[in-house]
Amino acid sequence: METFEQHYAAMCAAIQEHMPGADMDLVNKAVDYASAKHQLQKRKDGSPYIIHPLAVAQIVAEMGLDMDAILAALMHDCIEDTDASHEDIEKLFGRTVAELVEGVTKLTRANFSSSEQAQMENLRKMFMAMSKDIRVVLIKIADRLHNMRTMQYQTPAKQILKCRETMDIYAPLAHRLGMQKIKWELEDTSLRYLAPVEYGEIMSYLQAHKEQDEAFMRTIQGKITERLTAMGIRNTTYGRIKHVYSIYRKMQAQDKTIDELYDIYAFRVIVDTIPDCYNVLGHIHDLFNLVPGRFKDYISTPKPNMYQSLHTTVIGSQGIPFEVQIRTWDMHETAEYGIAAHWKYKQGTGGGTEKDFEWVRRLLESQQDSDAEEYVQSLKIDMFNDEVFVFTPKGRIVSLPSGSTPIDFAYAIHSGVGNSMVGAKVNNRISNIDATLKNGDIVEILTSKSAKGPSRDWLNICKSNQARTKIKQWFKKEKREENIIHGRSSFESEMRRSGLPLSITVEPEIGPQLLKKLSFESWEDMYAAIGYGGLTAIKAVGRIRDDINKALKVQANEKMNLPHPCLESDPNKLNRHAINGVIVEDIDSCMIKFAKCCAPVPGDPIVGFVTKGFGVSIHRADCPNAQHRGEPHQAARWVRVRWAVQEEQPFDTTLELDCLTRDGLLLDIATVLSAAHVRLKELNGRDLPDGRSVFTVRFEVKNVAELESIRNKLLNIRDITGTRRGQN
Repeated sequence: METFEQHYAAMCAAIQEHMPGADMDLVNKAVDYASAKHQLQKRKDGSPYIIHPLAVAQIVAEMGLDMDAILAALMHDCIEDTDASHEDIEKLFGRTVAELVEGVTKLTRANFSSSEQAQMENLRKMFMAMSKDIRVVLIKIADRLHNMRTMQYQTPAKQILKCRETMDIYAPLAHRLGMQKIKWELEDTSLRYLAPVEYGEIMSYLQAHKEQDEAFMRTIQGKITERLTAMGIRNTTYGRIKHVYSIYRKMQAQDKTIDELYDIYAFRVIVDTIPDCYNVLGHIHDLFNLVPGRFKDYISTPKPNMYQSLHTTVIGSQGIPFEVQIRTWDMHETAEYGIAAHWKYKQGTGGGTEKDFEWVRRLLESQQDSDAEEYVQSLKIDMFNDEVFVFTPKGRIVSLPSGSTPIDFAYAIHSGVGNSMVGAKVNNRISNIDATLKNGDIVEILTSKSAKGPSRDWLNICKSNQARTKIKQWFKKEKREENIIHGRSSFESEMRRSGLPLSITVEPEIGPQLLKKLSFESWEDMYAAIGYGGLTAIKAVGRIRDDINKALKVQANEKMNLPHPCLESDPNKLNRHAINGVIVEDIDSCMIKFAKCCAPVPGDPIVGFVTKGFGVSIHRADCPNAQHRGEPHQAARWVRVRWAVQEEQPFDTTLELDCLTRDGLLLDIATVLSAAHVRLKELNGRDLPDGRSVFTVRFEVKNVAELESIRNKLLNIRDITGTRRGQN
């Protein structure tokens, strides 16, 4: 177990290395303050809690951040876990430090593993913090990095939870901030707990081939160094094995074992100037054979996270491909520490500019008119996916998510350009607006003052969240009445398809509850949201389906208990002779049949209807055919019935499953039913024209509780969006 003294010494060394002349008295003052506040707390491994803030401060110092960030790192848990206050820290260390500590505290309270709605709110908090002061998130990343380094002391469940959170949020965030070194460590450590078998196999293989790999890398490194030195180019060249998670992803993507992979070696050449980079590239291609299509120039076209390097893949005399990255020392610093290497507060000079944080503001803006699930998904496109780099006719570089179209390009230029767009040229030729843009394309947007604005179809064509948000904003502002009409039609169509009555939405006791569940003030607001694309009708109905069904059951039960002549009976005269598991009150002996229109099973509220010549037909109380039983011309034929208490016997029932069409769904359904030991009688499906499918499942159950259990298991299958009781 490492001691306080060891961590303190390591932190001080990092501060003095990256910030010569730092005020160590101020650092010690913060250490003493944090030590006093955390003195009664212990880490999971039993060590003093202060070791964690010391380690986080060391990481922050290694990032090259300023003194305020280091002080905030030392006290980042004080407000959250102790009696320290914002005011106390501000008095002792200044307003900036106090605000940084409070910002980290707010992020610490965020639970990124919660529902999409909460996850969106937590991500919004993170981006708000970034837009105000990027140091808050850098400290939080340092905090997560140290927690990952000590993950072995957590419970297995906590390990899985934290590692998934790290892979979903923190590793991609580090990537977007250009912090490749930290990103790799977060990914590798997470993989160790999320896929321990695969992680162990990769590590064992690398260990077993360590000498062989090192010999290969020494040979290649020697050739490169010898050539460049002979040409008078000062360089630092070294080789490495790609990190474990990168190898794991290659194995998954290529469906290969590690010994079948070739491109697991990478070499880095660091030189003094940009001309030297291109000079080195020529020598690399002279020494080794180029692999076509694997050259990328991120120097002339930097990534949005400021990453710059030349990448090329070549093959040596041994027939083994390897990657070579060529960069200057400044580029190397940026590649390792990303935004932190360009810190605008560092020594009071500029580094990160307002433009560097433009993407943060875009992410904040895009959230305002987005459904939570859609926002989280589109975030992964805008923030985490690879980019494509295209040019305006004047040579300005525009970065877009991979797969973007001229529509995305138009809205990246300006919302006015997108809204007045009537066509596009790509490389000086007329192009479809849904064409996929490629690196290096020159794109020109054709506009017209008489343009009627974007089409709703564009929402399905564009790839970037920025374009989608601006299109929705246009529809929201310009076409509210049209949106309401369009949204109402979509919602009512979805309600009918789901077998739900539209009338229930206007009932005074139920309608307001449904609106509250949907987070809207009025139905018109919700229709407008569906109309401009902020919400889909499928999701709207999905959110309130269970509430509507519960309300319908309550109404059905209330109707069953309404006194009228046909249902009044003397309790002393109740006939308790069960026929097919059902007791019919006031009728001594009769035929019983179960209505196919609603297929009741034990546990369902039921009513009986006296048929002509076929005995009593048993219906569920909420069956549409039983809804008019109080009307005078039918009342005399409806009778009280109830389930008998007897040994359970199987009943046929049917479920209809609403699904998004995909391959393998039928097999997934059959697998779940088999695992639940369901006696299946029928399983079929049909595709609908809008990318959806309906499956009908007929099977046996003993009671409604078993039916609900099976229904829940089916709803857990990916792409099944809803279920309803069907006809047998």
